[in-house]
Amino acid sequence: MKIRFAEKKDLDSIIELCKAHAFYEKSNFNEGNKKGKLSKHLFESESNLKCLIVESDTEIIGYATFFRQFSTWDAGYYIYLDCLFLKENARGNGIGKQIMEMVRGYSKTVGCSIIQWQTPGFNTKAIKFYSRLGAERKTKERFFWKV
Repeated sequence: MKIRFAEKKDLDSIIELCKAHAFYEKSNFNEGNKKGKLSKHLFESESNLKCLIVESDTEIIGYATFFRQFSTWDAGYYIYLDCLFLKENARGNGIGKQIMEMVRGYSKTVGCSIIQWQTPGFNTKAIKFYSRLGAERKTKERFFWKV
């Protein structure tokens, strides 16, 4: 098993994992031009988006995306972990912790001392995992406003 930053050759697998992730979180997933959009945002030099993938032999079994954001309240930058998803057969083997440690290491290199993320309240396994890491949680509602 290997964790590495995504390459263009990984896009189809990342999209399939995104689709599985959306299904797992009981959300819709629109595949419309995902490959073009993700390619642009993941691989253009000025992009802030980072993607780690988990590779087992020749199969990609997980991914995490994250980026740097600014907090007005803290008057500083932090890393926002947008997605972390592993196929079911990859869960419970310490891979999630390894990914989080890699995100933590990246955070330190870009001068961020906090990582933030969210997970649905029904995802009790993820909540237990994040709590075991020592993460604190806040209760907030996330809103979506289409423009």
